[in-house]
Amino acid sequence: MNPQNLIHQRRSSIWLDETAGDIDGFRALVEVETQTSDWPQCDEIAGNIPIYDGERVRSAAQGTATTLDLLSEWNAAFDVGPGIIVIRGGMPDLDVVDRASEVFAEIIKDERATGSGGGDHFAKPGANDRVWNAAEKHCRADPANFAAYYSADAIAMPSRAWLGRGYQLTAQVNRVNPGGAAQTAHRDYHLGFMNAEQLATYPVQAHRFSPNLTLQGAIAHCDMPIESGPTMLLPYSQRYPAGYVAFHRPEFQSYFAEHHVQMPLEKGDVVFFNPAVMHGAGANKSADILRMANLLQIGSAFGRSIESVDRSGMSKALYPVLADTDLDARGVANVIAASAEGYAFPTNLDRDPPVGGLIPLSQAELMAGALEQSRSKEEWAAEVDAMDRRRLPR
Repeated sequence: MNPQNLIHQRRSSIWLDETAGDIDGFRALVEVETQTSDWPQCDEIAGNIPIYDGERVRSAAQGTATTLDLLSEWNAAFDVGPGIIVIRGGMPDLDVVDRASEVFAEIIKDERATGSGGGDHFAKPGANDRVWNAAEKHCRADPANFAAYYSADAIAMPSRAWLGRGYQLTAQVNRVNPGGAAQTAHRDYHLGFMNAEQLATYPVQAHRFSPNLTLQGAIAHCDMPIESGPTMLLPYSQRYPAGYVAFHRPEFQSYFAEHHVQMPLEKGDVVFFNPAVMHGAGANKSADILRMANLLQIGSAFGRSIESVDRSGMSKALYPVLADTDLDARGVANVIAASAEGYAFPTNLDRDPPVGGLIPLSQAELMAGALEQSRSKEEWAAEVDAMDRRRLPR
């Protein structure tokens, strides 16, 4: 191969800009009919999605072999299959779910009163009520109910199937009120929260492994007929490698609008899906259904560094050096990357919301901005301290 052609081919295949991918290639991977024979432990196929019975899941959890058989099937479903599973009656005690709903409603009421409630990443402001860090708030408000709720095999088993041991659970309650608009179809955390310019800075293997670091889940806290707007899902869409840079484009959004599936859910049903599946909350067209779901984002144990590093202290020490340096802009950027925290998460989204975008500014981005504005070292130190306070759990 001509060297220049090889150079170009490698660059375009590794660095995916906003033009990467095409709708025909997407269609070829998505337009698949789910076969019951491929998912022998499911009870039925609906909307191209395997449906499992909660009682059978709880029975399978009793034995090592039966547990591993089911986890293996779910792992394949999340990876190369439809990307989605539904567990009917996954929550074994609806009284526990109802009590959790009461806790969440009280949190929403309190946060509305104080003006501290959260908005939604992918819907218009005011379309719904969002409780950030719902897992911790739930645990502190009613530890006994939290224990009864999260003891469910239908939560733990899919998490183990995709992430293995040591996973970390986070939760965000979403209540879409009557008249609430649908979300924009999207992929999810990590790379799904980035714009095309940010995505272009990650090589293709990051696009492949990002979905392996997280599992999405949703627990229905009320009956959700179609008119209430249950989650819109596009089975098999997680299989498209260029999906993170492509899903924003009009042709992909149009395809989703025409081909997505929505499944009515009952209180206590549980849905899990690969975060790379294109999805979005539907419009609540009902007159009186407050559609509440507990949204789970469960993270891999491997999503952390080997050492704990005081990057705030490092950035304070380096700031006066970089403010008076002979290094060029590239050199300064390299030093910031080696010292300041370059990723905005995890953070406290109640105090550090993604205003004007999907991701709060990272310490590294703030540091670069402060240097460009010639702010003093004292001003930078105060900004670092304020950022650290925003990121604290409480």
